[in-house]
Parts: sequence; structure tokens; C-alpha cells
Amino acid sequence: MSRVANLSKLRQERMREINLRNKERERMREREKAAREREARYNNGHLFTSLTVSGTTLCSACNKSITAKEALCCPTCNVTIHNRCRDALPNCSKVKQRQQKTALMRNNASLQNRPTSAIYPSESLRHSLLGSRRGRSGLALSKSVSTNNIAGNLNDDSPLGLRRILSQSTDSLSFRNRAMSVESLNDDGDYYTSVLEEMELEGEDFKADSWSMAVDMDYLHAHSKNVIKRQDVIYELIQTEVHHMRTLRIMERVFRQGLLEELQLDPSTLHALFPCLDQLISIHSHFLVQLLLRRNASLQPESDCNFTIHRLGDILLEQFSGQSADDMQKTYAEFCSRHMKAVKLYKSLLARDKRFQCFIRRVSRGPWLRCHGIQECILLVTQRISKYPVLIQRILDNTVDDDEEASSIAQALCMVRDLLNSIDQQMEELEKTQRMQEIQAKLDQRAETRVRDGGLFRPAELLRRKLVYEGTLMWKTPGSRLKDVQVLLMADILVFLQEKDQRYIFPCLDKPPVLSLQNLIVRDIANQERGMFLISDCSPPEMYEVHAASREDKNAWIRQIQRTVSKCPSREEFPLIETEHKAHLRRLKADLQQKDREMLELLQERVTLFCELAQVTTCQDDLEPPVTRYLFRADTPQAPRAEKFLLDATAEVDQLSELLLGSSIDVPLLCHHTHMDMTDANDQDLLINGANELSTTKVCFSLRDEVCQRLMNLSVYLHALQAAVIKQDSILELLLQQEDAASPASAGSWRQNREAATGATIGELALLQRQHSLLQEELLRLRDAETRFKDSEKARAKLEKQVRHMKGCGDPSSSQEHVVAPSQVRKTAGSGREGLSASSHWDNEARQSNAPQEGSDEEVNMTSDDDDVEEQEASESSRG
Repeated sequence: MSRVANLSKLRQERMREINLRNKERERMREREKAAREREARYNNGHLFTSLTVSGTTLCSACNKSITAKEALCCPTCNVTIHNRCRDALPNCSKVKQRQQKTALMRNNASLQNRPTSAIYPSESLRHSLLGSRRGRSGLALSKSVSTNNIAGNLNDDSPLGLRRILSQSTDSLSFRNRAMSVESLNDDGDYYTSVLEEMELEGEDFKADSWSMAVDMDYLHAHSKNVIKRQDVIYELIQTEVHHMRTLRIMERVFRQGLLEELQLDPSTLHALFPCLDQLISIHSHFLVQLLLRRNASLQPESDCNFTIHRLGDILLEQFSGQSADDMQKTYAEFCSRHMKAVKLYKSLLARDKRFQCFIRRVSRGPWLRCHGIQECILLVTQRISKYPVLIQRILDNTVDDDEEASSIAQALCMVRDLLNSIDQQMEELEKTQRMQEIQAKLDQRAETRVRDGGLFRPAELLRRKLVYEGTLMWKTPGSRLKDVQVLLMADILVFLQEKDQRYIFPCLDKPPVLSLQNLIVRDIANQERGMFLISDCSPPEMYEVHAASREDKNAWIRQIQRTVSKCPSREEFPLIETEHKAHLRRLKADLQQKDREMLELLQERVTLFCELAQVTTCQDDLEPPVTRYLFRADTPQAPRAEKFLLDATAEVDQLSELLLGSSIDVPLLCHHTHMDMTDANDQDLLINGANELSTTKVCFSLRDEVCQRLMNLSVYLHALQAAVIKQDSILELLLQQEDAASPASAGSWRQNREAATGATIGELALLQRQHSLLQEELLRLRDAETRFKDSEKARAKLEKQVRHMKGCGDPSSSQEHVVAPSQVRKTAGSGREGLSASSHWDNEARQSNAPQEGSDEEVNMTSDDDDVEEQEASESSRG
């Protein structure tokens, strides 16, 4: 047994040795493999690492797109290449620069520590050639000095030892010159010193951390705790606004101006990198100026740091309401929507443009710019709009004594929150649009499917719809299998997509993958907390069974589907499948509306410029600029119609003509032309106090201001009328397109319909002109009748006067005259009433024509005539 045990032990020891030997061999193989891979990766100074890139990335060696999943990237110099282009790439620039810098620093140190006797053999020779130490202490070797010129100035008669010494030290001297040049270039940290110093001076008054630390202690102790808290928050608002303006100035004057002047980047690239920068500077500079003016107005006498701001609500209301709020909403929505694209463009430029890298590296050496790079500045700007509600809420919480101020701040807080909600909504819509574009890019363009009514649904149909909600669900097939599908909830349909080979396709199942939302019913599945039924309204109805990932996800889908079903448009308004002709009309309609919006914006800007020109020309700052907030918005209830614009413009023209041609123009004419005659005629009055000249001068100035105000109003109304006409033309053209689309789709019938419509329009125009001429003639007849009616009124008044006189005298014969007189009045008035009644059928047309006022006047006259006749008949019957 002992021998068997010994054999077993020997066998175990041998197996253990074999295992150790095998493990050592495997370890050696792994080391050799790692070494070979390291050698393969580290080529020409590059330390390559593998990574996955998109198909749009270009190879730095061959400038071709990298289509493979694996590529090589050097993190030292940010170079991305094919795996096969590894040997064709030049040496790594960063490693070479690092080696050169190390060599330069080593040579520089050795040159500085090198004794002078190594260059000059004796002290006398050094003094004779280069002068004394005091004489050459002020000399500095320029970067443009060439060492070859130093050696070239020596002729053959020069000592041989000196030539040998200088030739030996030429290389080290040139090395030192290059090192000094590189060091001066690398130490250029104050590139934009003047700009940064100017920004620092702007925020000199807000260097303290809070208001409590900025004012004097005696002034601080004189206020209560609530006032101190309120002033601290107001100080924080102004301080953060100063910092925000500093960030915008850095983006404008440091980065954008530097990239434009030094790197000559394209303006479109700069606009994509810094979107809406000028608008942001304009908005926040105006806000900061108002805050600083209020702060300076609140300073205590003989103090430049003690201040208490009591009223701030008016400034906040002005900033976050009206035109300023619209500008902020539009600007921040566009800036925030382009945030990711700007950051992506910055990273792309930083990776492929060497000059851009050098510029960013050099500029970022400043003390302020270390934490204010381009990427950080963009992020700070996007976060600024979300800081206002917090600060204003804190100001409102500490405003307890002034109810009016608290009400103003509360209104400003509501406006800021509404502004944020509108920006968030626009951002959400933009994100959905971008997500829809991504899905459309991944969707196979050759994919198509049949819908319930037999039409062919193509991927292009998704482009004309808005994405409401999207996510992943599991669709239960007839074989009791669950398939993962990407579900798109659109405005009128529900689309099921399936991913295959990183592409989206329509799933081929027993039910159509496109489900209409018309009267769609959503029901929970009993005993299944994640399942639901989608029952379509068709004949026969179809039922889709889908399952969500969780109960909360299912409830969210049910809410979104039910909300979208309640707002689903009808098929007459929004067809399921759009024909080519309708698609072309839709694109033309969208282009037309876009041009209208651009033209309205230009008209609004032109009105603003004209008002500023009028103020500058007249040197009058008290002219009231017109409120153009709703003038150029035809889709708001505050927007007036074109008829009101025309009437207002006509009224302004009438008032302006009265000012220029009426009696009011006599005063300035006398002031300018007949001033000497008035002086001769009223010499005594002018000698007393000169009041006449002063009064005429004031009237001249007031008349000029009124004329300028009328011109401004007239310009606004005419521009708004032009905008309304543009909108009406677009609407008319769209209506004609809809009528043409409803007609049979043939070119000949379309031309015939257009010609018929044109002929009908010409006929209606001729009819309107005829009616206008008839109304003119009827107006003349009515004026004649009015003249006769006035004469009869005069006669009636005269007869009534005679009757009253006879009654006062008691003459019995006056009764007969009294009886006859009303009959004559009736005859005279009757003739006028017959002339008026003959034209009674023109009253409605006259109101609709260009003379509404005349028709209303005649109507009043007829009513008064009938009332007078009825009074005469009543008096006659009472006396009879």
C-alpha cells in the first residue's frame, strides 16, 4: 500500500508540474501577444486605440469615409484612421512637440549653466569683442537675428580660435533663440487683456457676495431683517445679470470676433456655433441698463455703495411682457433648440481643425476664460432663463409691506413661468420633430403597406404628420407570440414599426400596421396589468392586443391615445393618404405662409425704423410710438381687420390735411411770412411783453409735433393695411387652390374654371361699379329731397309761429288758418317723403357701399319727417 501511495503522490506532483508549466506557457503567449499588439498599436509615435465610429467620419490619412465598425484613434493628437492606413500616417505631432520641448528645455538649462569660458577663451577677448557687461546689459537678442550673419561677418583675417569657438556655439545659440521664442508664444496668457479688464470694470460695483457685504455696516443695521433679505435677493439678481452679460460679451468679443478675424471662419459657421447671440445681447443689455439705473437712482446722498431698491416690479413687468417677452421667447427657443448642434459643431472643429485647437488653447489660458470656454458659455446661456422664477419668487416672499409692489412682482412671476412653459413647449415640439427625422432616416424608403381601405401607405406619409408620442410596445400575434414593435402615435393614426438590421420596416402580420384613430376605443385587459386592447372603428372592427413594459407605461399610453383620439381631425380635413397633387399644394401653401410671415416681420421692422426716424428728426422723445404687438398678427383675436386699418388711415389723412391745409396752418404761416406785418399792426402789444411772438412759436412747435405724430400713425396703419392685404391675398389664393382641387383633376377643366372664375369676378366688378354709379345718382336725389324738406320745415315753423300768435291775440279766424296750415305742411312734407320713400330700397346697399354716412343721415331725416307729420295729424284730430 505504501508503494501505491508513493506512486500516486509522484503522479500528482508530476501533473502539478505539467499544469504549472502549461500555465507559464500560456502566460508567456499572452505577454507576447500583448507586446505584438502594443507594437502594432504604437506606430510612428501614435498610441492607437480601437473605437466604433459612424459612416460620416473621414480618415485622416486617405480622406475617405470609415465604413467599418472598428477604427483606430490616437487620443494624443485626435487622429482617426482606417486600420490599413496605420503605416501611411506621419509621426504624431504631439509626441514630436513634447520631445522637442524636452530637448529645448534641456539645452536651455545646459546653456544657462554653461560657463562663459566654454565660449570665450579669455576675459579680455570677451570684453574686446562684445563690450563690457554694463554696455551690453541693455541689449537683447531679437528673434529675427540670424546666427549665420554673426559667423559671416568674420573674415579670413579673424583669429582661427575665435571662428572655431563661434562656429561651435552657433547651434546652441540658435537653440536658445528658438526656445525663447516658443516660451514667449506659450506664455501669451493676456491675449484679450483689454477686453477682460473692461468687463471687470463693468462689474466693479458687484464684487461683493451679497448686499449685506456691499453696504456699510451702519447702513445695514438701520434696516429690518425682511428688508435685508429682499435687498440680498435683488442684489443677487443684478449680480447674476452682470455675470450673464459678461458671458455673452466673452462669446461675442473673444470667441466670435477672434474666430472671425484670425481664423476667417465662415459667418454661417459662427452663427451655428453662437446662435442668436446679437439678440441675446440686445435683450439682456436693455434689462441690465434698467436695473443699474434703478440702483443708481436708489443710492444714498454722498455714497457710492449704500442703496436700497424699493420698487422693482415695474422693471420686471416691462421685461417679461409685451414685445420684450415675445423676443425672449423666440430667441431662447431658437438658442436652446440649437444647443446640441452647437456643441457638436464645437467638438467637430476641435477634433479636425488644428488652428481652432491652437486658438482655443491660447485663449483659455486667461484667468476668466479657464472656466468660460465655448461649451461652458453655451450651457450657461441655456440655464439663465430658468434662474428668473427662483429669484423673483424669493423677492416676492420678502416683499411684505408694499401691496402694490407685491402685486407687480406676482404678475411678473406668472409671466416668467408662462414664458418658460412656452419655451419648454417649443423645445418639446422641436425634439419630437428631430426624433421624427431620425425615425424617417432609419425607415426603409422602399417599405410600404396596405391600409384598411386598400390604399398604399408609404414612408413619405409620416413627414406631413406631427409626432405626439412614441415608445416600444409588444404586439401579440395570432400564434400567442409577443413581438417588439416601435409604436408612433401621430395626430390621426397609430403606426407600428419593426426594427430589422438597424432599419425600420412595416411588420407583415395579419392586421395592417397603420391604425386610424377615428373613434378608436382603448380598453384594459382583465387580469393583466400591462395589457390593453385597441379596437378600431371599421366594418368589421379589428382588435389589437398590445402589452407595455410596466403598468405606468400602459396608463401613459392610454392617456395619450385617448387625448389624441378626442382631437383627431376628420378625413375630409386630413385624408389618410395624400395624393401627389395635394402634396404639391400643401408644400406651396407652406411656402406661401412662410413668405407671408417673413414679409410681416419686415413690415414690422420697417414701422419701428420709421418711428425711430421720426423721433430723431424732430428731436422729440415724448412722441408715443404705436403698439405694433398685434398689428401684424392675423391669427390673434386682438388683430384688427383690414377695414379698420383703412378707416383709421383715412381718418389720419383727413386730420393731417386739416393740419396742413386748414385754418390751423395760418398760425405758422403768419409766424414765418407775415411776422413783420403783425409787428407793424400790433406794435404796442409786442412792446409790452412779446407774448404774441412767444405764443405763435409754441403753436408752431406743437403743430409740428402733432404732424409728426399723425405721420407715424399713418405709416403704421398703411403698413398694417399692406400686411392685411398680403394675408387676404394668400387666403384668397389658397381658397382658389381648394376649389381647383375639388374640381375634376384635368388641366383643361382647371383652365376653364379659372377663366370662368375670372369672368365672374370681372362681371361682379362691373356690377359693383354700376351700383356705385346708381348710388351716386340716388345720393344727389336724396340731397335735393333734403333741401326741399328743409324748406318745408322752415314753412311749418313759420306757420306754427303764426298760429301761436293768433291764439295769443284771440282771433276767431285763426282756427281756419290753423286747419289749413297742417294740410299744406303735409303736402310739402309728403312730397319730400315720397322722394325719400322712392329710394328706401337703396338703404342697405348704400350702407355696404363707400357712402355709409350719407345713407344713415338720410335715414335719420326720414324718421324725423315721419314723426313731425304724425304730430301734425294728431294735433289736427284733437282740435277737430
